[in-house]
Amino acid sequence: MSSTTHQHDIVIRGGTVYDGTGAAPFAADIAIDNGVIVAVGKVSGAGAEEIDARGQIVTPGFIDVHTHYDGQVTWDPFLQPSTFHGVTTAVMGNCGVGFAPCKPEQREWLLGLMEGVEDIPGTALAEGIKWNWESFAEYMDAVAASPLAVDVGLQIPHAAVRAYVMGERAPALEAATEADTAEMARLVVEALEAGALGFSTSRTVKHKDVKGGSTPTLKAEAMELHGIARAMGKSGKGVLQLIADFKDTDAEFAMLRGMVELSGRPMSITIEQDDRWPDVWARVLENIAQANAAGLPIKGQVPPRATGLLLGLTASLNPFVMHQTFRQIWGAPLEQQLKALRDPEFRAKLLAEEPAYPAGEIIEMLCTAYHKMFALGERPDYEPAPEQSAKAVAERTGKHPREVVLDWMLERDGKALLYFPLMNYHCGSLADVEKMLTHPNTAFGLSDGGAHCGIICDVSFPTTLLTHWGRDRTRGRKLPLEWLVHGLTGRNADLVGLHDRGILAPGMKADVNVIDFDRLTLHSPHIVNDLPAGGKRLIQKTDGYTASIVSGAVAFRNGEPTGVLGGRLIRGAQGRPAGARIAAD
Repeated sequence: MSSTTHQHDIVIRGGTVYDGTGAAPFAADIAIDNGVIVAVGKVSGAGAEEIDARGQIVTPGFIDVHTHYDGQVTWDPFLQPSTFHGVTTAVMGNCGVGFAPCKPEQREWLLGLMEGVEDIPGTALAEGIKWNWESFAEYMDAVAASPLAVDVGLQIPHAAVRAYVMGERAPALEAATEADTAEMARLVVEALEAGALGFSTSRTVKHKDVKGGSTPTLKAEAMELHGIARAMGKSGKGVLQLIADFKDTDAEFAMLRGMVELSGRPMSITIEQDDRWPDVWARVLENIAQANAAGLPIKGQVPPRATGLLLGLTASLNPFVMHQTFRQIWGAPLEQQLKALRDPEFRAKLLAEEPAYPAGEIIEMLCTAYHKMFALGERPDYEPAPEQSAKAVAERTGKHPREVVLDWMLERDGKALLYFPLMNYHCGSLADVEKMLTHPNTAFGLSDGGAHCGIICDVSFPTTLLTHWGRDRTRGRKLPLEWLVHGLTGRNADLVGLHDRGILAPGMKADVNVIDFDRLTLHSPHIVNDLPAGGKRLIQKTDGYTASIVSGAVAFRNGEPTGVLGGRLIRGAQGRPAGARIAAD
């Protein structure tokens, strides 16, 4: 392992290198000094630390461009659960929500907005966030001063900016004046100058605060969005990120396309298939393709699997939450719920009862769409076949689907979870997701790391890309592993302007994963109560991430932190390092 005489800090020996460019893999050693890759090939000198990568793959560290750790980053150096999945750079401030700029009297409202939009416990945020900032630059300084095991990039969120400038008029969805727009644009450019990677916004009715109010950016008009974009163009800095419903697809896209035309800045747009409008995603991608043909840098940000809700007694929701009988025990300790649900009289009453007082389309679906309910199991299947659904099992066994679902929920002493593929599963497979992934104008994203703590655990998207699409898929074609790695590394680095990482080549930043690919396995998500104030969240662990190196030091072994805190706040776009030797360039 160690040598008393050495030339390098770390040498990774004998791995199969997927270098992040999309090129075919090759066998090589990798030498690292002072946080930089210095050699890729045959390395004769020893390392102070040597990692035996024979029989394993070696990749750049993964770059997750869509997380919501905006609060957690100030108290959790390790940004779990993302770092169980090879992530060495996390970009947050997506979807227009975040915590700066913020006046003291707006703190509670911003917490409620994040809790409502991203399902992060408000009590945890209130306990964990110290609010030692008001401006976005001060927030960046607070993050920079926090201990970090991985690198983080921040984007300035439109909701916070709008409320800072417009006060109560922002959540009231009033139109911005020219003066409002000018001040918002000034604040955005000020944040970009301080090192924000970009600006994000939301235009979806799905995003509501904890009291049910719409996100304040929902109806922002062209003058406001174009004014901010124009100012970004003059600054020459930053990327644009957003989510929209695209009900009036072409008109909405035309307004968003105008932001890129006016600014020249790159944009990425969330792409998801909604059962209610199952073809809108394809029309949006057509518009994106036309924009790219006209030279406009717009990407669809796409997931590698369904946006999957996890339902159960320990989760935030389950299919019985609108049953009056179940509501008698909802929120009670798990043991008490189990006792009631195993009682024959209580069980019979519950199963005979129809859900009441539906609280909107989504909740109604979660109570009754049995064709989209699946048992998750210890080794999750993220492309389950229709015949595995609660509806199909009920038809085979002569039971009511409610009984099938209840029995599944009671497994593992009530800790079992159901999988409900809410988005991107209209056709009962990942066939449409395959089209999204392989479209020439898309990028991998939407893990939502740090968000949806009690109902979604899509943070494992990077591992799904490698295991499901690169190795295990049976209900359709697999995709080349070198292409998948490229999407997680070099391509995502370029998406957000981080050209110093994402490729294994001399001169590049030494963020590296050593992965036992044959053994790489996703475990079932489970609930833990380790957020501040005892808040709950879903985490999902893996086997197979032998080592994750951040800035030239091993930060994680087998997904668990080593205690090395070599991460940092990224301030602004990063150019290609002088002297970097990359064949693809």
